Amino acid sequence: MPEPLIRRAGAADAETVAAIGAETFIETFGHLYPAQDLRDYLAEAYNMERTRADLADPAKATWLVEADGEAIGYALAGSCGLPHDDVTPDCGELKRIYLRQARQGGGLGGRLFAETMAWLQRQGPSPVWLGVWSENHGAQRFYARHGFTKVGEYNFHVGQTVDLEFILRRAA
Repeated sequence: MPEPLIRRAGAADAETVAAIGAETFIETFGHLYPAQDLRDYLAEAYNMERTRADLADPAKATWLVEADGEAIGYALAGSCGLPHDDVTPDCGELKRIYLRQARQGGGLGGRLFAETMAWLQRQGPSPVWLGVWSENHGAQRFYARHGFTKVGEYNFHVGQTVDLEFILRRAA
């Protein structure tokens, strides 16, 4: 079986990016939310207008992970939009990174993470930020292994549900 391909997504990939985004969010977190809250969040976060705007924005980059002609993951990075006083215009943010659960644990997530981090550091070292659910301990351990530390918290809305998110930062 050929190794999965990681590639930059373009405008023609908008439907695929929106679909894999919604599917992996549901697979990872869907059980946590009332059905209406989940529907409301997905309609906002993964609608075609927003996905096309992200793909067209030169300050953002999206990657698709494909295996056997099927999208199995993706990542999105760009300028940091997290609510923290130390965020500057030079700060980058790993906004989303997801793989289908069946494809996790084999190093593919690390490859996708490395690709995304290289893009965020393309103009030289700068701080990288991300938000992670306070109860996602596996992701927190992964990010800690890659030099991220907790520097704050904020509320993340999924419909009417409010989750506690940790703000993590890796220094330049």
